[in-house]
This record gives sequence, C-alpha cells and structure tokens, in this order.
Amino acid sequence: MGAILGDNPVRLWGMTSAERLRRSLVRNGVRQVRAWDGLDHGSAQVLLRSDFVFDEVLVRDLIKAPGTVLTDPRSGEPVAAHVAASDVAAAAAMLTSSRIVPADLKNRLRVVGPADLSSAYNNALRKKEPPFLLRLTAEALPRIEQRMFGGSYKGVTDLVTKYVWPLPARHVTKLCAVLGISPNMVTTLSAVLVALAFWLFWQGQFLPGLACAWGMTFLDTVDGKLARVTLTSSKWGNVFDHGIDLVHPPFWYWAWMAGLVAVGLPLAQEGLILAIVVGGYVAQRLQEGAFIALFKIEIHIWRRFDSLFRLITARRNPNLLLLTVFALAGQPDTGMVAVAVWTLLSFLVHMVQIVQAFGASRRGPIRSWLAS
Repeated sequence: MGAILGDNPVRLWGMTSAERLRRSLVRNGVRQVRAWDGLDHGSAQVLLRSDFVFDEVLVRDLIKAPGTVLTDPRSGEPVAAHVAASDVAAAAAMLTSSRIVPADLKNRLRVVGPADLSSAYNNALRKKEPPFLLRLTAEALPRIEQRMFGGSYKGVTDLVTKYVWPLPARHVTKLCAVLGISPNMVTTLSAVLVALAFWLFWQGQFLPGLACAWGMTFLDTVDGKLARVTLTSSKWGNVFDHGIDLVHPPFWYWAWMAGLVAVGLPLAQEGLILAIVVGGYVAQRLQEGAFIALFKIEIHIWRRFDSLFRLITARRNPNLLLLTVFALAGQPDTGMVAVAVWTLLSFLVHMVQIVQAFGASRRGPIRSWLAS
C-alpha cells in the first residue's frame, strides 16, 4: 500500500506531483495508492512526500526495502519511508512535521540517502548517473524538468540523438505532455513519416524524403522521452516503437536505390550495393544480439571505445547523415555507395569487438565500463 503526503500544486510535465508519485508506485507494483488519510490500514506502507521529485528508481528500490527511511542528502530531512503497519503513524508524523529522523525510528529503521538506496548505473539507458531527488518548487521547476529530461536520455547512442536532438526534443516533449499527447500518438505520426519517406525516396525525391526521415528520427527521440518523463511507457508502446525502429531502415535503403533508377542514376553494382547495405544492417543487428547472448551485456557498453563507436556506427542516423551530405551535393548515388562502404567497415569493427570479447571472457565475465 502507498500513501502520498501533501498536495503540492506545482505541475511536472503537465501533471501534479501526487499523480506522478501515484504512477511511480503503481508501475512498480503498489496497487493501492491514496492521499495520506491518517490510517495505517493494518499493513506495511510506502509513504512519499509530494514536495519532492523522486527518480523512479528510488521509488522502485524503496518498495523493495521495507524498514527504510529515505533522506534528502542536502538537508538530511526525511522525504519517504517504507515501514511496517506499527510504524506508519510515527513515520507519517516524521515526514509531515520533522526535519530529522527521530531517535526511536532511527534505532529501528535503516536511514539512507539516494546513493545508498539505488545504483548510479542504469543498464536500460546505458549510462551512469546518480538518481535524482529534488525539492519541488515553482522557481526550481525549469531546472527540475531539465534534469528529468536529461535523466530520460540514453547515455550511449548515435551522435545526432546525443548532440542535436536534446534541446528541441525537450521543448516538444513538454508541449506534448501539457497537451495530453501520448507517446503512442507520437509514434503513430513517426510511422506515417516512415511511409512518406519511403514513397519519396522511391520517386527519387531525395531531399523531401530526407526531411521526412529526419522528422521521423526526431519524433523517435520524443516518444521515448515523453513516455519516461510522464511515466506512461507500456509494453505495447515499447513493441510499437522498437518494432518500427527495427524494420524500416532496410526499406528506406531499398527505396533509395529505386529512386536512383527513377532519376537516371542507377548504380553499376546495384545488386551488390543493396546486398551490402541491407545485409550489413541485418548482420549488425545479429552481431548485437549474439554479443548479448554470449556475454550478457550490450556490445556498445563494454568499453569506452565501444560506446564512442556507437556514435557513428552504420545505424540509421549516421547513414542518414551520409545520404544527406551527398544528396545536398547532388550525388545521391555516391551517398548510397558511401553507406555501403561504411556498413561494411562497421561490420568488420563489430567482428573484431566480438573476437576481443571472447579473449577477455576467458579471464572472467566482462563488465560494462559504465558500471565500474
């Protein structure tokens, strides 16, 4: 059972603090959540203050840690607790009126800060970042939302997603949250742009097609961040989003080759180039899957080099950069050849990584450099 103490009027990403805390609790298995009503209900409870913003990992780990009080590392005051029914009243009184953990509770409960409760390493987002615990005020809201958005970003990704999209994506994500636009709505629009880019590439209209393709990659950033900051991710949304991501790039490359024929720029080795680009894309996905199966971590998070190479490896966005540069130069045919060459080179780099991992694994399980 969970209870939320206080009624903070400041809205985060279009929702009240109480609603965000409720979603955090429900998403992590606490089905009964209410505003604090002064009753212990005869069961253990997770109590959270609404004047603080909790990284979801803190809520998740607090749920798994009965007999725990979470404190603000800056002030030392208690902000949340997971206690047995016998301690619910005392814990609620502490959270609503005390700036310290009373001696009687300190003797019975484990008192921790965020760093003690949760790891800084986030495997799902491929990064090492301390979980946030921030006091929620109207003045601090812009900084808090910026920190939350940054926390929703993958640490290891391509250079466009990492360096170009964050600022505009944060503003569009906020707009979607305030307007009540769901992540699945954004993903649906990105799917429309996938189809439109395919059609334009097929017609040989490369620059308009690239505009749609880049629009899709931008929305692909927005939908995931929107789901994370509003705590509205779902199994279906995850399948929908990642399914589109996985399937569409080879179709774009095929359409680009057809477009070259349509505008009178067919490649001399069209079949070979298409086989390298499409086959190389599939092969690299298989390499990534094999690495996980063999070594239990992603290939891109093993060593610092592997994470840096993820910035430019022959995935969708780096390949789109190559196609864009050559299309703007009036050489869309050369652009596809460049993608084929880079795909082949990236495949070879990943093969070397796998061979090196086999050698390293003989000395014991390999671990991500981010987890050290």
